[in-house]
Amino acid sequence: MREKAIRVGLIGAGTIGRVHAMNIAGIREVELVAVADPVQLAANKIAAEVGIPNVFDDYQSLLKDERITCVLICSPPITHAMIVEEAANKGKHIFCEKPLALSLDEADKALASVEKAGVKLQVGYNRRFDPSFRRARELLQHGVIGNLHLVRITSRDPDIPNVEYLRTCGGLFFDTTSHDFDMMRYLTADEAEEIFAVGGELIDPKLRELGDIDTAVVLLRLRSGAFGIVENSRRAVYGYDQRVELFGSGGMIEVMNHLCDQTVLSNKDGRHLARNKWFFQERYRESFVNEIFSFFACIKEDKEPEVTGFDGRMAIAMAVAAKRSLIEHRPVSLTEVLGKVSKRRPE
Repeated sequence: MREKAIRVGLIGAGTIGRVHAMNIAGIREVELVAVADPVQLAANKIAAEVGIPNVFDDYQSLLKDERITCVLICSPPITHAMIVEEAANKGKHIFCEKPLALSLDEADKALASVEKAGVKLQVGYNRRFDPSFRRARELLQHGVIGNLHLVRITSRDPDIPNVEYLRTCGGLFFDTTSHDFDMMRYLTADEAEEIFAVGGELIDPKLRELGDIDTAVVLLRLRSGAFGIVENSRRAVYGYDQRVELFGSGGMIEVMNHLCDQTVLSNKDGRHLARNKWFFQERYRESFVNEIFSFFACIKEDKEPEVTGFDGRMAIAMAVAAKRSLIEHRPVSLTEVLGKVSKRRPE
């Protein structure tokens, strides 16, 4: 065991847990010392791949290990708030995958524990760390397109997840759209005042049994007066569809899809491009590395994470508003959900 290393415990050995484990393995000052997952086969597989010495079948055993100074929570979303609270009570710094919780009450309870313990908490909205989105935000902040009028975020997965995942993810608005709500706030440095959502089961009618949808359009009115549009689908047969348009009085900023390669074939049938990258592991590979480096830098330098618990809470509030709008067929104000929306992060 290396001296002065940040010793990390990984909770959850699924797809996203493996992404983070592989990235951590390349950081010299960080040591991944334990992994916990009730599916022992998954935990053992990650441990073997990256050389994790300790494997647990329950996260409580991992939290009891006093050598571990921080944890990565990559378990099903339904467990996030509970584990954040318990990890904070054990004095561990916390990186928690999105969403932070599935309700504001759960989030507030977890955040109260984090504040009381004085530990770091970063929420896993990795798209903030994507170079293309960072550049788009920078250009907007520098006023290159004048006054912002409209933001369009398109986010479509290549295929619908399995039923087990759908039962624990909190539904489309807390899962996929949660990223887009956070991106709306990040790109515009603004807050939503009102949300109106429509959606349905256009891919798999069985989602109705889970109280979920697979296709949605969300309209947002921002405090600045600009409008936002979020489009979501659980299945795009051509691959992962991730695009952003920022339209203003002086022009437009676009972030286009990332393709498998940049080759263009031109012939008598037209111009032919490569396919989209298939899913988030490929499209956002760089952003996942950047966000985990940022988290450990916050611990070493004792500074605030770039994605705070407040940011996680605001994405939850927007998801709550969207779900209420869908059910009640009406626009829902954020003040109705939150009472008062803070325009800035708390000091």
